[in-house]
Amino acid sequence: RREPLSLINLKKKNEETGEEELASRLGHCKAKATRHIFLIRHSQYNLDGRADKDRTLTPLGREQAELTGHRLASLGLKFDQIIHSSMTRATETTEIISKHLPGVKKISTDLLREGAPIEPDPPVSHWKPEAVQYYEDGARIEAAFRNFIHRADAKQEEDSYEIFVCHANVIRYIVCRALQFPPEGWLRMSLNNGSITHLVIRPNGRVALRTLGDTGFMPPEKITRT
Repeated sequence: RREPLSLINLKKKNEETGEEELASRLGHCKAKATRHIFLIRHSQYNLDGRADKDRTLTPLGREQAELTGHRLASLGLKFDQIIHSSMTRATETTEIISKHLPGVKKISTDLLREGAPIEPDPPVSHWKPEAVQYYEDGARIEAAFRNFIHRADAKQEEDSYEIFVCHANVIRYIVCRALQFPPEGWLRMSLNNGSITHLVIRPNGRVALRTLGDTGFMPPEKITRT
């Protein structure tokens, strides 16, 4: 509901000026800038950790984050912010990446925490969370999508470049929703640790996927999917 017509009250249209005033008001509501969304999956972490605080990055995971940070810096873009999941592995990945992007502000959010977004189709035998988890996590991850993935505000004058450091399930669901694909297909995609997924949102609301799970900047022996 960010298209211009939904942002103005048509009932208040001045009958004397008619279409001219409508066009003027629409013009004030139209986005002018393009948003570039970089979705980064956290690096490899300790799978044996019982609690979130124990699921810290492995030595290889820290190397992966360094490589991802170096890759993002090499793009030569002026990044506006890094928004990251509040989970330990995402926070640690962000800290390492941010060393390569000095001055870029970091924001932590619970909305991007890992979870079960929606029951996958086709189902898989190796992963079957309780049904209630889909309701709890799904509402939160959908809220993250609606909150973060949208066209630029009409007041935004220049294109923006934003980084989101989070989790495979969240990224896969967001990609499906952004491209208007059936979200139940999210588990058909696979994402490497430290990978970069690049979404572009044009002023008219159209979305393009430029890269999905790119780790071509990592040596083959550094690539993992755990």
